Amino acid sequence: MRRARSLLIVLLAVWFVGGVVAAGPAAAHATLVSTDPAEGARLESMPAQVTLEFSEGVSLGAGYARVLGSDGARVDTGTASVSGRVLTIPVRAGLPDDGYLVSYRVISADAHPISGAYSFVVGNGEPVSASAAGAKDRTDPVVAAGLPISRWGGFAGLALAIGVPVLLLTCWPAGWGSPRLRRLAAGGAITVVVTAVLDFLLQGPYAAATGLGSLLDPSLLSATAASEAGRTLLVRAALAAGLAAVLLPAWRRALPPSAVRTGVAGMLALGLVVSTAAIGHPVAGTWPGLAVPVAAVHAGAMAVWLGGLAALLAGVLRPGTPAQDLASALTPWSRIAFGAVTALVVSGTVQAVREVESPTALFTTTYGLVLTAKLVLVLVLLAAAGVSRVWVQQRLGVRRPRPGGRRRLTAHAFAAGGPDGAVGDVEAAEVAGAAGLRGRLQSEAAAEHVPALRRSVLVEVAVAAVVLALSAVLVGTPPARSAVAQPVDVLLPLHSSSGPSGSVQVSVDPARPGPNTLHLYLFDEGGRLTQPAGITVSLTEPSQEIGPLDVKLQPAGPGHYVAYGMSIPGAGTWTLAVTVRLDEFTATTARTDVAVR
Repeated sequence: MRRARSLLIVLLAVWFVGGVVAAGPAAAHATLVSTDPAEGARLESMPAQVTLEFSEGVSLGAGYARVLGSDGARVDTGTASVSGRVLTIPVRAGLPDDGYLVSYRVISADAHPISGAYSFVVGNGEPVSASAAGAKDRTDPVVAAGLPISRWGGFAGLALAIGVPVLLLTCWPAGWGSPRLRRLAAGGAITVVVTAVLDFLLQGPYAAATGLGSLLDPSLLSATAASEAGRTLLVRAALAAGLAAVLLPAWRRALPPSAVRTGVAGMLALGLVVSTAAIGHPVAGTWPGLAVPVAAVHAGAMAVWLGGLAALLAGVLRPGTPAQDLASALTPWSRIAFGAVTALVVSGTVQAVREVESPTALFTTTYGLVLTAKLVLVLVLLAAAGVSRVWVQQRLGVRRPRPGGRRRLTAHAFAAGGPDGAVGDVEAAEVAGAAGLRGRLQSEAAAEHVPALRRSVLVEVAVAAVVLALSAVLVGTPPARSAVAQPVDVLLPLHSSSGPSGSVQVSVDPARPGPNTLHLYLFDEGGRLTQPAGITVSLTEPSQEIGPLDVKLQPAGPGHYVAYGMSIPGAGTWTLAVTVRLDEFTATTARTDVAVR
């Protein structure tokens, strides 16, 4: 596995150097971009609806979107809807002057919930604090722990359900009579079914921020079944059950399946791999059409390699396996494992580049740190696999093919007696006999040293189990590309007591703790730059009870203001409020959240 290990190091080095030299801004990850009414706005009358725009497509699923009065009662009609990136919440007519709270929990394309709250005021009402809603939007800790455990079981089951039959079909047909391997493969398929159903049940409470008591809530089950992730999980369970059923006769007869059953099983296994890849980060963000196939290759290579290792450990490398079976199984497996590892390394690197984008995010985000730990363990895994491959090459005589595919045979220079044809037949028989004897001797000698190979494979399986656990955690962690600091550039409507009046473009760079640069561009209702009578900006971090902090602005041209070195004290979700005074009696406001990391 030295080549695969070297390939991984080279690919990561190229990405790291290229990312440092030419790192661009990270892609956004389903964050709130703007709202109407704006946060903190004071309106003359209640609008017919509240709209929230996100950076990418979202869905309601088992989540919610509500508008509450100051007394906590709902004032929306209960018919919230999503169209692409825009969430619309219709509200009831004839509502009084009051402070109103908008609370939402929507589902991003990768099935992660996004929650938040903000408030606005109508007439002479009193403002409502949005901090109280935040505590209710947290994921239940039992649900949060159950999801990665279930995913880990699903990954392990996938490896056994696919990897064990692949090893038997390609390397060790005699293994179809092994009860131990039958239990491994069938247990893997059953585990995939159980974990897929469990993921389906947990998705509702996860999306709705409820506990295990709502696991069988009909409304949550219905919402999950209507979602893309929910349907994919149900398909995954059906495919795993079908794969187990198709291979059952082969296990009962202790013989390899027929060509037709092998083809059907292959299609079911392919669908199982794709259904595993079609949930989570690959379907969100940029280029999902490329990300899903790459993730499918990654999952398939993982299943073939790790499932094959488990089959080796449970069957081929057990005491009592005939020496000839040992040689016939390990030689082709060494080549298959090398191909699977190469595919795993290349596809994994592509996934890492897409989800992390900037190499610095490996060390500054939760996703990056978990991924770094996984990469370190993968290097350990490749080292152990390299030891196993060297063992096979040395004990069983497996060597790299010579250039051009030529083989070297030692022939007798002279042969005694007989016609030319008879001499050739004798030479061929002698060569074949010598080759067979050499193979038997190598197999018998290798059988004596199987415990060493078994220990190496045991290390691979143990490290692989930890790698799968980290992979399960990564699936539920927002990708690093959404957690790194990213500049803010948004156009916001300005609101006065009589309604919208012009707009302001807000740019914050780099949106990190410490000095930042703020640019403001003011536009009138016709989209032209306009000069106000006065303008002020403040920063507030409600959850940390910081602010408001005044920002000193400098004029930089008609309708253009700048604050060089605007200080943001620390990480968090900061509310940037812009107040524009048009004349002595009229003022407009706009607010936006700035994620500082």
